[in-house]
Amino acid sequence: MIRDPSRTSIRPTPNQSRPQQTTMITLSPLRWGKPYESLDFIDVVHFDTGEPIAKIGTVGGGIVGRDMRQAHKAREALLQFSTDDLIEKCKRAAVLFESANLQVGDSTQSVDDFVHQQSASTGLPEHMCRSNMTKNSFVLSNIEQILDCLTRGLDLSILSRGYGEEGRGVIVSYQAQTPVLGAILPNNSPGVHTLWLPAIPLQIGLALKPGSQEPWTPYRMVSAFIEAGVPAEAFGLYPGGHDAGGAIMTKTPRSMIFGSAQTVAQHAGNPKVQAHGPGFSKILIGDDVVDDWENYLDMMVESVLSNSGRSCINCSGIWASRHTKEIAAAIAKKIGPVDVLPPSDPESKLAAFTVPAMATGSYAMVQQDLAESGVTDMTAEYGEKLIERDHCAYLRPMVVHADSPDRGVASKEYMFPFVSVVECPQAEMLKRIGPTLVGTVLSQDPAFVSAAGACVEIDRVNIGPIATNRLNWLQPHEGNIIDFLFRSRAYQVADLPVAAT
Repeated sequence: MIRDPSRTSIRPTPNQSRPQQTTMITLSPLRWGKPYESLDFIDVVHFDTGEPIAKIGTVGGGIVGRDMRQAHKAREALLQFSTDDLIEKCKRAAVLFESANLQVGDSTQSVDDFVHQQSASTGLPEHMCRSNMTKNSFVLSNIEQILDCLTRGLDLSILSRGYGEEGRGVIVSYQAQTPVLGAILPNNSPGVHTLWLPAIPLQIGLALKPGSQEPWTPYRMVSAFIEAGVPAEAFGLYPGGHDAGGAIMTKTPRSMIFGSAQTVAQHAGNPKVQAHGPGFSKILIGDDVVDDWENYLDMMVESVLSNSGRSCINCSGIWASRHTKEIAAAIAKKIGPVDVLPPSDPESKLAAFTVPAMATGSYAMVQQDLAESGVTDMTAEYGEKLIERDHCAYLRPMVVHADSPDRGVASKEYMFPFVSVVECPQAEMLKRIGPTLVGTVLSQDPAFVSAAGACVEIDRVNIGPIATNRLNWLQPHEGNIIDFLFRSRAYQVADLPVAAT
Protein backbone atom coordinates (compact mmCIF):
# COMPACT_ATOMS: atom_id res chain seq x y z
CA MET A 1 0.00 0.00 0.00
CA ILE A 2 1.30 3.51 -0.81
CA ARG A 3 0.82 5.79 2.16
CA ASP A 4 0.77 9.56 2.47
CA PRO A 5 4.26 10.39 3.83
CA SER A 6 2.79 13.19 5.94
CA ARG A 7 0.84 10.63 7.98
CA THR A 8 2.26 8.54 10.77
CA SER A 9 3.45 5.17 9.46
CA ILE A 10 1.74 2.33 11.29
CA ARG A 11 3.68 -0.90 11.05
CA PRO A 12 1.98 -4.26 11.62
CA THR A 13 3.12 -6.29 14.58
CA PRO A 14 4.49 -9.80 13.95
CA ASN A 15 1.13 -11.31 14.89
CA GLN A 16 -0.64 -9.15 12.32
CA SER A 17 1.71 -10.24 9.55
CA ARG A 18 0.99 -13.97 9.79
CA PRO A 19 -0.86 -15.58 6.91
CA GLN A 20 -3.69 -17.95 7.61
CA GLN A 21 -2.86 -21.04 9.66
CA THR A 22 -0.97 -23.57 7.58
CA THR A 23 -1.23 -27.35 7.86
CA MET A 24 1.93 -29.23 8.85
CA ILE A 25 3.12 -31.32 5.92
CA THR A 26 5.96 -33.78 5.30
CA LEU A 27 7.70 -33.77 1.92
CA SER A 28 9.74 -36.81 0.93
CA PRO A 29 12.39 -37.03 -1.78
CA LEU A 30 11.22 -38.58 -5.03
CA ARG A 31 13.62 -41.03 -6.67
CA TRP A 32 12.41 -41.47 -10.25
CA GLY A 33 8.81 -41.41 -9.14
CA LYS A 34 9.20 -43.40 -5.91
CA PRO A 35 8.99 -41.64 -2.52
CA TYR A 36 12.04 -42.22 -0.35
CA GLU A 37 11.96 -42.49 3.44
CA SER A 38 14.71 -40.18 4.62
CA LEU A 39 16.65 -40.54 7.82
CA ASP A 40 17.34 -36.81 8.01
CA PHE A 41 14.84 -33.96 7.86
CA ILE A 42 14.97 -30.19 7.79
CA ASP A 43 12.23 -27.91 9.07
CA VAL A 44 10.51 -25.32 6.91
CA VAL A 45 9.58 -22.46 9.22
CA HIS A 46 7.20 -19.51 9.15
CA PHE A 47 9.20 -16.47 8.06
CA ASP A 48 7.91 -14.24 10.88
CA THR A 49 7.28 -16.55 13.83
CA GLY A 50 9.92 -19.20 13.30
CA GLU A 51 7.32 -21.93 13.87
CA PRO A 52 7.74 -25.12 11.79
CA ILE A 53 5.14 -25.46 9.03
CA ALA A 54 6.65 -28.44 7.20
CA LYS A 55 9.51 -30.88 7.28
CA ILE A 56 11.45 -32.09 4.28
CA GLY A 57 13.27 -35.38 4.02
CA THR A 58 16.75 -34.92 2.61
CA VAL A 59 19.22 -37.01 0.64
CA GLY A 60 22.97 -36.86 0.25
CA GLY A 61 25.07 -36.62 -2.85
CA GLY A 62 25.72 -40.37 -2.86
CA ILE A 63 22.05 -41.19 -3.39
CA VAL A 64 21.78 -38.57 -6.11
CA GLY A 65 24.85 -39.98 -7.83
CA ARG A 66 23.44 -43.52 -7.77
CA ASP A 67 20.11 -42.32 -9.17
CA MET A 68 21.78 -40.44 -12.01
CA ARG A 69 23.14 -43.77 -13.28
CA GLN A 70 19.51 -44.63 -14.08
CA ALA A 71 18.70 -41.24 -15.62
CA HIS A 72 18.31 -42.79 -19.08
CA LYS A 73 15.14 -44.51 -17.85
CA ALA A 74 13.49 -41.12 -17.31
CA ARG A 75 13.86 -40.25 -20.98
CA GLU A 76 12.89 -43.76 -22.05
CA ALA A 77 9.63 -43.42 -20.07
CA LEU A 78 8.84 -40.11 -21.78
CA LEU A 79 9.70 -41.46 -25.23
CA GLN A 80 6.80 -43.89 -24.84
CA PHE A 81 4.57 -40.86 -25.51
CA SER A 82 4.59 -38.63 -28.55
CA THR A 83 5.41 -34.96 -28.10
CA ASP A 84 1.80 -34.16 -29.00
CA ASP A 85 0.61 -36.46 -26.19
CA LEU A 86 2.96 -34.82 -23.71
CA ILE A 87 1.88 -31.35 -24.77
CA GLU A 88 -1.75 -32.28 -24.06
CA LYS A 89 -0.71 -33.70 -20.69
CA CYS A 90 1.11 -30.43 -19.96
CA LYS A 91 -2.05 -28.48 -20.66
CA ARG A 92 -3.95 -30.75 -18.30
CA ALA A 93 -1.21 -30.35 -15.67
CA ALA A 94 -1.52 -26.56 -15.96
CA VAL A 95 -5.19 -26.74 -15.01
CA LEU A 96 -4.50 -29.13 -12.14
CA PHE A 97 -1.60 -27.04 -10.83
CA GLU A 98 -3.68 -23.88 -10.72
CA SER A 99 -7.02 -25.21 -9.54
CA ALA A 100 -7.03 -28.77 -8.16
CA ASN A 101 -6.52 -30.48 -4.83
CA LEU A 102 -3.31 -32.48 -5.32
CA GLN A 103 -1.35 -35.03 -3.34
CA VAL A 104 1.74 -33.18 -2.16
CA GLY A 105 3.92 -35.01 0.33
CA ASP A 106 1.75 -36.76 2.89
CA SER A 107 -1.18 -34.35 2.48
CA THR A 108 -3.81 -33.27 0.02
CA GLN A 109 -2.97 -29.69 -0.89
CA SER A 110 -5.56 -27.18 -2.07
CA VAL A 111 -4.68 -24.04 -3.99
CA ASP A 112 -5.22 -21.97 -0.84
CA ASP A 113 -2.97 -24.34 1.11
CA PHE A 114 -0.26 -23.87 -1.51
CA VAL A 115 -0.51 -20.08 -1.38
CA HIS A 116 -0.46 -19.94 2.43
CA GLN A 117 2.45 -22.37 2.68
CA GLN A 118 4.52 -20.61 0.05
CA SER A 119 3.88 -17.20 1.57
CA ALA A 120 4.63 -18.47 5.07
CA SER A 121 8.04 -19.89 4.16
CA THR A 122 9.25 -17.34 1.56
CA GLY A 123 7.86 -14.09 2.97
CA LEU A 124 6.19 -13.26 -0.36
CA PRO A 125 2.77 -11.61 -0.10
CA GLU A 126 0.03 -14.07 -0.91
CA HIS A 127 -1.19 -12.21 -4.00
CA MET A 128 2.34 -12.46 -5.42
CA CYS A 129 2.29 -16.21 -4.76
CA ARG A 130 -0.97 -16.45 -6.73
CA SER A 131 0.48 -14.30 -9.51
CA ASN A 132 3.55 -16.52 -9.84
CA MET A 133 1.29 -19.57 -9.78
CA THR A 134 -0.69 -18.12 -12.67
CA LYS A 135 2.55 -17.39 -14.55
CA ASN A 136 3.74 -20.99 -14.27
CA SER A 137 0.33 -22.28 -15.31
CA PHE A 138 0.21 -19.89 -18.28
CA VAL A 139 3.54 -21.12 -19.63
CA LEU A 140 2.48 -24.74 -19.30
CA SER A 141 -0.91 -24.04 -20.92
CA ASN A 142 0.77 -22.36 -23.88
CA ILE A 143 3.73 -24.72 -24.14
CA GLU A 144 2.81 -25.73 -27.71
CA GLN A 145 3.12 -22.16 -29.02
CA ILE A 146 6.23 -21.53 -26.92
CA LEU A 147 8.01 -24.61 -28.27
CA ASP A 148 6.92 -23.75 -31.81
CA CYS A 149 8.62 -20.37 -31.45
CA LEU A 150 11.72 -21.68 -29.66
CA THR A 151 12.25 -24.35 -32.36
CA ARG A 152 11.32 -21.93 -35.17
CA GLY A 153 8.51 -24.18 -36.28
CA LEU A 154 10.45 -27.44 -36.24
CA ASP A 155 8.37 -30.62 -36.21
CA LEU A 156 8.90 -31.82 -32.64
CA SER A 157 8.87 -35.44 -33.73
CA ILE A 158 12.31 -34.76 -35.25
CA LEU A 159 13.61 -34.15 -31.72
CA SER A 160 12.13 -37.49 -30.62
CA ARG A 161 13.42 -39.50 -33.57
CA GLY A 162 16.69 -37.65 -33.84
CA TYR A 163 16.29 -36.78 -37.53
CA GLY A 164 13.65 -35.93 -40.10
CA GLU A 165 12.84 -33.89 -43.16
CA GLU A 166 12.52 -30.18 -42.52
CA GLY A 167 10.21 -29.56 -45.45
CA ARG A 168 12.67 -28.52 -48.15
CA GLY A 169 13.79 -32.03 -48.99
CA VAL A 170 16.64 -31.63 -46.50
CA ILE A 171 17.25 -34.05 -43.65
CA VAL A 172 17.95 -32.33 -40.34
CA SER A 173 19.12 -33.97 -37.13
CA TYR A 174 18.98 -32.94 -33.50
CA GLN A 175 20.67 -35.05 -30.86
CA ALA A 176 19.56 -34.88 -27.20
CA GLN A 177 22.58 -34.04 -25.08
CA THR A 178 21.14 -35.44 -21.85
CA PRO A 179 18.38 -37.78 -20.69
CA VAL A 180 17.49 -35.40 -17.84
CA LEU A 181 17.73 -31.72 -17.01
CA GLY A 182 19.16 -31.05 -13.56
CA ALA A 183 18.19 -27.87 -11.73
CA ILE A 184 19.28 -26.29 -8.46
CA LEU A 185 16.19 -24.25 -7.64
CA PRO A 186 16.12 -20.96 -5.71
CA ASN A 187 14.13 -19.67 -2.74
CA ASN A 188 13.54 -16.08 -3.70
CA SER A 189 11.07 -16.07 -6.60
CA PRO A 190 8.73 -18.88 -7.73
CA GLY A 191 8.43 -17.39 -11.20
CA VAL A 192 11.75 -18.86 -12.36
CA HIS A 193 10.26 -22.36 -12.48
CA THR A 194 8.94 -21.51 -15.92
CA LEU A 195 12.46 -22.13 -17.23
CA TRP A 196 12.51 -25.91 -16.61
CA LEU A 197 8.90 -26.69 -17.50
CA PRO A 198 9.57 -27.20 -21.26
CA ALA A 199 11.81 -30.21 -20.54
CA ILE A 200 8.86 -32.62 -20.18
CA PRO A 201 7.24 -32.11 -23.62
CA LEU A 202 10.78 -32.30 -25.06
CA GLN A 203 10.95 -35.82 -23.55
CA ILE A 204 13.75 -34.88 -21.15
CA GLY A 205 13.39 -36.00 -17.53
CA LEU A 206 13.90 -33.75 -14.50
CA ALA A 207 16.27 -34.02 -11.53
CA LEU A 208 15.40 -31.10 -9.27
CA LYS A 209 16.87 -29.89 -6.00
CA PRO A 210 14.05 -27.82 -4.45
CA GLY A 211 14.87 -24.69 -2.48
CA SER A 212 14.68 -25.25 1.26
CA GLN A 213 12.21 -22.37 1.68
CA GLU A 214 10.35 -22.77 -1.62
CA PRO A 215 9.83 -26.49 -2.22
CA TRP A 216 6.16 -25.87 -2.91
CA THR A 217 6.21 -25.10 -6.64
CA PRO A 218 8.37 -28.08 -7.77
CA TYR A 219 6.48 -30.53 -5.54
CA ARG A 220 3.05 -29.31 -6.64
CA MET A 221 4.07 -29.10 -10.30
CA VAL A 222 5.46 -32.63 -10.31
CA SER A 223 2.26 -33.85 -8.64
CA ALA A 224 0.21 -32.11 -11.34
CA PHE A 225 2.34 -33.66 -14.10
CA ILE A 226 1.89 -37.15 -12.67
CA GLU A 227 -1.84 -36.67 -12.12
CA ALA A 228 -2.10 -35.53 -15.76
CA GLY A 229 -0.57 -38.82 -16.94
CA VAL A 230 3.12 -37.98 -17.33
CA PRO A 231 5.09 -41.04 -16.14
CA ALA A 232 6.31 -40.65 -12.56
CA GLU A 233 9.62 -42.26 -13.57
CA ALA A 234 10.53 -39.00 -15.32
CA PHE A 235 10.90 -37.08 -12.05
CA GLY A 236 13.50 -36.87 -9.33
CA LEU A 237 13.14 -34.46 -6.40
CA TYR A 238 16.26 -34.31 -4.23
CA PRO A 239 16.05 -31.91 -1.26
CA GLY A 240 19.33 -31.73 0.58
CA GLY A 241 22.51 -29.81 1.19
CA HIS A 242 25.27 -28.60 -1.08
CA ASP A 243 26.44 -32.15 -1.74
CA ALA A 244 23.05 -33.05 -3.25
CA GLY A 245 23.16 -29.99 -5.48
CA GLY A 246 26.77 -30.67 -6.39
CA ALA A 247 25.93 -34.23 -7.41
CA ILE A 248 23.15 -33.02 -9.69
CA MET A 249 25.51 -30.49 -11.29
CA THR A 250 28.32 -32.99 -11.86
CA LYS A 251 26.29 -36.10 -12.75
CA THR A 252 23.78 -34.60 -15.21
CA PRO A 253 25.10 -33.60 -18.66
CA ARG A 254 22.89 -30.50 -18.64
CA SER A 255 21.84 -28.49 -15.59
CA MET A 256 20.70 -25.03 -14.61
CA ILE A 257 21.45 -23.13 -11.43
CA PHE A 258 20.18 -19.90 -9.92
CA GLY A 259 22.35 -17.67 -7.76
CA SER A 260 24.52 -14.61 -7.37
CA ALA A 261 26.85 -12.94 -9.83
CA GLN A 262 29.61 -15.07 -8.31
CA THR A 263 27.61 -18.22 -9.14
CA VAL A 264 27.24 -17.09 -12.74
CA ALA A 265 30.95 -16.30 -13.00
CA GLN A 266 31.84 -19.70 -11.58
CA HIS A 267 30.07 -21.47 -14.45
CA ALA A 268 30.92 -19.02 -17.23
CA GLY A 269 31.95 -20.81 -20.39
CA ASN A 270 30.69 -24.19 -19.24
CA PRO A 271 28.35 -25.50 -21.97
CA LYS A 272 26.87 -28.06 -19.54
CA VAL A 273 25.54 -25.43 -17.15
CA GLN A 274 23.00 -22.68 -17.71
CA ALA A 275 23.52 -20.21 -14.85
CA HIS A 276 20.90 -17.60 -14.00
CA GLY A 277 21.88 -14.72 -11.76
CA PRO A 278 21.19 -11.00 -11.32
CA GLY A 279 19.61 -9.33 -14.32
CA PHE A 280 20.85 -5.73 -14.00
CA SER A 281 17.84 -4.86 -16.17
CA LYS A 282 17.65 -1.24 -17.27
CA ILE A 283 15.58 1.47 -18.91
CA LEU A 284 17.47 3.72 -21.34
CA ILE A 285 15.81 7.03 -22.17
CA GLY A 286 16.91 8.59 -25.45
CA ASP A 287 17.54 12.29 -25.91
CA ASP A 288 14.59 12.59 -28.31
CA VAL A 289 12.00 11.64 -25.63
CA VAL A 290 13.67 12.47 -22.31
CA ASP A 291 11.93 15.85 -22.06
CA ASP A 292 8.64 13.89 -21.94
CA TRP A 293 9.84 11.47 -19.25
CA GLU A 294 6.65 11.92 -17.19
CA ASN A 295 4.75 9.97 -19.87
CA TYR A 296 6.74 6.87 -18.84
CA LEU A 297 6.63 7.26 -15.06
CA ASP A 298 4.09 4.50 -14.36
CA MET A 299 5.98 2.08 -16.57
CA MET A 300 9.22 2.84 -14.70
CA VAL A 301 7.54 2.37 -11.32
CA GLU A 302 6.10 -0.99 -12.35
CA SER A 303 9.50 -2.13 -13.61
CA VAL A 304 11.08 -1.38 -10.23
CA LEU A 305 8.34 -2.38 -7.78
CA SER A 306 6.70 -5.49 -9.25
CA ASN A 307 7.21 -8.80 -7.39
CA SER A 308 8.84 -6.80 -4.57
CA GLY A 309 11.85 -6.14 -6.76
CA ARG A 310 13.03 -9.75 -6.40
CA SER A 311 13.19 -10.75 -10.07
CA CYS A 312 16.12 -10.52 -12.45
CA ILE A 313 13.72 -8.71 -14.79
CA ASN A 314 13.05 -5.92 -12.28
CA CYS A 315 14.64 -2.65 -13.32
CA SER A 316 17.74 -1.77 -11.30
CA GLY A 317 18.94 1.16 -13.42
CA ILE A 318 17.36 4.04 -15.34
CA TRP A 319 19.77 5.94 -17.57
CA ALA A 320 19.21 9.33 -19.20
CA SER A 321 21.31 12.33 -20.25
CA ARG A 322 19.23 14.93 -18.40
CA HIS A 323 16.28 15.38 -16.02
CA THR A 324 17.68 12.50 -13.98
CA LYS A 325 17.13 14.14 -10.59
CA GLU A 326 13.54 14.98 -11.50
CA ILE A 327 12.97 11.39 -12.69
CA ALA A 328 14.48 9.97 -9.50
CA ALA A 329 12.41 12.29 -7.30
CA ALA A 330 9.18 11.37 -9.12
CA ILE A 331 9.82 7.61 -8.77
CA ALA A 332 10.75 8.12 -5.11
CA LYS A 333 7.50 9.94 -4.50
CA LYS A 334 5.61 6.95 -5.91
CA ILE A 335 7.43 4.10 -4.18
CA GLY A 336 9.22 5.72 -1.23
CA PRO A 337 6.11 5.65 1.01
CA VAL A 338 5.43 1.94 0.37
CA ASP A 339 5.38 0.26 3.77
CA VAL A 340 5.24 -3.21 5.27
CA LEU A 341 1.80 -4.82 5.26
CA PRO A 342 0.60 -8.30 6.28
CA PRO A 343 1.22 -10.86 3.52
CA SER A 344 -2.50 -11.60 3.32
CA ASP A 345 -3.23 -7.95 2.40
CA PRO A 346 -3.90 -7.69 -1.36
CA GLU A 347 -2.13 -4.30 -1.31
CA SER A 348 1.06 -5.73 0.18
CA LYS A 349 4.01 -4.90 -2.07
CA LEU A 350 7.01 -5.94 0.01
CA ALA A 351 8.39 -9.42 0.64
CA ALA A 352 10.25 -10.33 3.80
CA PHE A 353 13.88 -11.41 3.91
CA THR A 354 13.56 -14.79 5.62
CA VAL A 355 17.27 -14.62 6.48
CA PRO A 356 17.56 -11.27 8.32
CA ALA A 357 21.32 -11.08 7.68
CA MET A 358 20.63 -10.76 3.95
CA ALA A 359 18.62 -7.61 4.62
CA THR A 360 21.11 -6.08 7.04
CA GLY A 361 24.00 -6.97 4.74
CA SER A 362 22.28 -5.48 1.70
CA TYR A 363 21.44 -2.32 3.61
CA ALA A 364 25.04 -1.98 4.77
CA MET A 365 26.21 -2.20 1.15
CA VAL A 366 23.68 0.45 0.12
CA GLN A 367 24.99 2.73 2.86
CA GLN A 368 28.49 2.32 1.43
CA ASP A 369 27.14 3.23 -2.02
CA LEU A 370 25.52 6.36 -0.59
CA ALA A 371 28.79 7.48 1.01
CA GLU A 372 30.32 8.03 -2.43
CA SER A 373 30.37 11.58 -3.73
CA GLY A 374 27.80 12.20 -6.45
CA VAL A 375 25.25 9.70 -5.08
CA THR A 376 22.02 10.90 -3.44
CA ASP A 377 19.32 8.94 -1.60
CA MET A 378 16.10 10.29 -3.12
CA THR A 379 13.91 8.30 -0.70
CA ALA A 380 15.56 9.57 2.50
CA GLU A 381 12.52 11.64 3.47
CA TYR A 382 10.19 8.63 3.48
CA GLY A 383 11.41 7.10 6.73
CA GLU A 384 13.53 4.18 7.87
CA LYS A 385 14.33 1.55 5.28
CA LEU A 386 15.50 -1.44 7.32
CA ILE A 387 12.70 -3.03 9.34
CA GLU A 388 14.01 -5.78 11.61
CA ARG A 389 11.97 -8.42 13.41
CA ASP A 390 12.79 -11.49 15.47
CA HIS A 391 12.90 -13.96 12.57
CA CYS A 392 12.91 -11.80 9.43
CA ALA A 393 13.57 -8.33 8.09
CA TYR A 394 12.24 -6.00 5.41
CA LEU A 395 13.83 -3.40 3.17
CA ARG A 396 11.52 -0.64 1.99
CA PRO A 397 11.99 0.80 -1.53
CA MET A 398 14.96 3.00 -2.35
CA VAL A 399 15.73 5.29 -5.26
CA VAL A 400 19.21 6.75 -5.57
CA HIS A 401 20.60 9.27 -8.03
CA ALA A 402 24.08 8.93 -9.53
CA ASP A 403 25.57 11.88 -11.36
CA SER A 404 27.78 9.61 -13.47
CA PRO A 405 28.04 5.95 -14.53
CA ASP A 406 31.42 6.01 -12.75
CA ARG A 407 29.60 5.75 -9.40
CA GLY A 408 29.64 2.23 -7.99
CA VAL A 409 25.90 2.19 -7.39
CA ALA A 410 25.28 2.41 -11.15
CA SER A 411 26.21 -1.27 -11.48
CA LYS A 412 24.44 -2.62 -8.38
CA GLU A 413 21.35 -4.77 -7.97
CA TYR A 414 19.62 -5.74 -4.74
CA MET A 415 16.79 -8.12 -3.83
CA PHE A 416 14.24 -5.44 -2.97
CA PRO A 417 12.73 -2.49 -4.86
CA PHE A 418 15.94 -0.57 -5.53
CA VAL A 419 16.84 1.51 -8.56
CA SER A 420 19.65 3.88 -9.43
CA VAL A 421 18.86 6.74 -11.81
CA VAL A 422 22.08 7.45 -13.67
CA GLU A 423 23.03 10.59 -15.57
CA CYS A 424 24.92 9.62 -18.72
CA PRO A 425 25.23 11.10 -22.23
CA GLN A 426 23.30 9.04 -24.77
CA ALA A 427 26.45 8.54 -26.85
CA GLU A 428 28.09 6.72 -23.91
CA MET A 429 25.14 4.66 -22.61
CA LEU A 430 25.56 1.46 -24.57
CA LYS A 431 29.29 1.43 -23.85
CA ARG A 432 28.78 1.86 -20.12
CA ILE A 433 25.66 -0.09 -19.11
CA GLY A 434 27.37 -3.46 -18.68
CA PRO A 435 25.49 -6.82 -18.67
CA THR A 436 21.76 -6.20 -19.00
CA LEU A 437 19.18 -8.99 -19.06
CA VAL A 438 16.29 -6.73 -20.14
CA GLY A 439 16.94 -3.38 -21.77
CA THR A 440 13.92 -1.16 -22.43
CA VAL A 441 14.89 1.56 -24.89
CA LEU A 442 12.67 4.65 -24.93
CA SER A 443 13.52 6.36 -28.19
CA GLN A 444 12.41 6.86 -31.76
CA ASP A 445 15.90 7.78 -32.92
CA PRO A 446 16.69 5.14 -35.60
CA ALA A 447 20.42 5.25 -34.96
CA PHE A 448 20.06 4.77 -31.18
CA VAL A 449 17.45 2.02 -31.60
CA SER A 450 19.66 0.22 -34.12
CA ALA A 451 22.71 0.51 -31.86
CA ALA A 452 20.72 -0.86 -28.91
CA GLY A 453 19.61 -3.82 -31.01
CA ALA A 454 23.24 -4.53 -31.88
CA CYS A 455 24.52 -4.07 -28.31
CA VAL A 456 25.86 -7.44 -27.11
CA GLU A 457 25.44 -6.38 -23.47
CA ILE A 458 21.62 -6.49 -23.76
CA ASP A 459 20.00 -9.92 -23.75
CA ARG A 460 16.32 -9.04 -24.20
CA VAL A 461 15.60 -5.78 -26.03
CA ASN A 462 12.34 -3.85 -25.61
CA ILE A 463 11.86 -0.94 -28.01
CA GLY A 464 9.31 1.48 -26.63
CA PRO A 465 7.49 1.77 -23.28
CA ILE A 466 7.46 -1.90 -22.25
CA ALA A 467 8.04 -2.52 -18.55
CA THR A 468 11.11 -4.69 -17.97
CA ASN A 469 9.03 -7.24 -16.04
CA ARG A 470 6.65 -7.84 -18.97
CA LEU A 471 8.01 -10.84 -20.84
CA ASN A 472 6.89 -12.33 -24.12
CA TRP A 473 6.94 -16.05 -23.31
CA LEU A 474 7.14 -16.88 -27.01
CA GLN A 475 10.73 -15.66 -26.93
CA PRO A 476 13.74 -17.23 -25.15
CA HIS A 477 14.77 -16.09 -21.70
CA GLU A 478 18.55 -16.06 -21.12
CA GLY A 479 19.29 -18.60 -23.79
CA ASN A 480 17.16 -20.99 -25.79
CA ILE A 481 16.47 -24.23 -23.90
CA ILE A 482 16.28 -26.09 -27.23
CA ASP A 483 19.87 -25.13 -28.05
CA PHE A 484 20.88 -26.08 -24.51
CA LEU A 485 19.33 -29.55 -24.50
CA PHE A 486 19.82 -30.53 -28.16
CA ARG A 487 22.66 -30.34 -30.67
CA SER A 488 22.14 -29.80 -34.37
CA ARG A 489 24.30 -32.13 -36.45
CA ALA A 490 24.74 -33.50 -39.95
CA TYR A 491 22.77 -36.66 -40.81
CA GLN A 492 23.02 -38.22 -44.26
CA VAL A 493 21.27 -41.35 -45.53
CA ALA A 494 22.36 -43.26 -48.62
CA ASP A 495 20.37 -45.92 -50.44
CA LEU A 496 21.80 -49.34 -49.61
CA PRO A 497 22.69 -51.58 -52.57
CA VAL A 498 20.12 -54.28 -53.30
CA ALA A 499 21.36 -57.65 -52.10
CA ALA A 500 21.96 -60.26 -54.87
CA THR A 501 19.49 -63.10 -54.99
